[in-house]
Amino acid sequence: MTSFKSGFISILGRPNVGKSTLFNRIIGEKIAIVTERPQTTRNRILGVKNVEGGQLIFLDTPGLHEGRSELNRRMVQTAITSSWDVDVLLFMIEAQSPQVEEDRKMIQALKKAKGTCFLVINKIDLVRKERLLPLMDQYQKLHSFAKIIPVSAATGEGVDLLMEEILHFLPVSPPYYPEETFTDQTEREIVSELIREKVIEQTYQEIPYSSAVIIESFKERPEKELVVIQGTIFVEKDSQKKILIGKGGQRLKKIGEAARKEIEAFLGKRVYLELWVKVERDWTRDPRALDELGYSPHRR
Repeated sequence: MTSFKSGFISILGRPNVGKSTLFNRIIGEKIAIVTERPQTTRNRILGVKNVEGGQLIFLDTPGLHEGRSELNRRMVQTAITSSWDVDVLLFMIEAQSPQVEEDRKMIQALKKAKGTCFLVINKIDLVRKERLLPLMDQYQKLHSFAKIIPVSAATGEGVDLLMEEILHFLPVSPPYYPEETFTDQTEREIVSELIREKVIEQTYQEIPYSSAVIIESFKERPEKELVVIQGTIFVEKDSQKKILIGKGGQRLKKIGEAARKEIEAFLGKRVYLELWVKVERDWTRDPRALDELGYSPHRR
């Protein structure tokens, strides 16, 4: 065990560059929700990957962006504070549409980080390979990255190499988590996020960022091989509640059906899911409401 390595790796970058897709790909479980909308991840999510000779503990973080509301500000704060004390920091960009000037300020902040910094170029399956070298040169001028690794989180290309390189830079240490652990998220937390994912998919044009989900009840019925879950979806306005429920409750029914299938796949059990919709006015700007809905800046 003297050569066993263990450490923390934070995934950082602008919204929608594929951080959660990479995170799920590495962990092998759908822990972080993934949608086409930016700013989907709101809290720091931890995932554990055990490999031969080491334990890699990944932190998926909210996308770095200009925070206007209190919720946005807390998301950015969560991303930044999750990155200072890690062993390896992965700064992720996307190959087909890099935003060099926007990334410049964020990369400057990496100089305060204690860990080794990698540049991860994602979505390489969407570009010609000859575009990668000039991109690497551009970003290497912004920061002296220890490694630059091109990957496709969607297809898995380059991900094994990325994990090998990360392991090389981790300190010799016993594992932090038992071998069977793959996340510190509770089942309730993962279920609430799976429901929120379906809300975003069904209402992203009308309610892009104004929903939050709380699991009110999570009861296992072993005799029926069933889990009974009751959840509440919070929105900011009465008009959003009407949109979410839909005519005759049809949209809420679709959300529930799609979420139930994902939850059953995750839990490996039959699920009975009940959903309600409530209005919590301007919750994305209200510190008290944000704390109650689980978006405290001191969470974890």
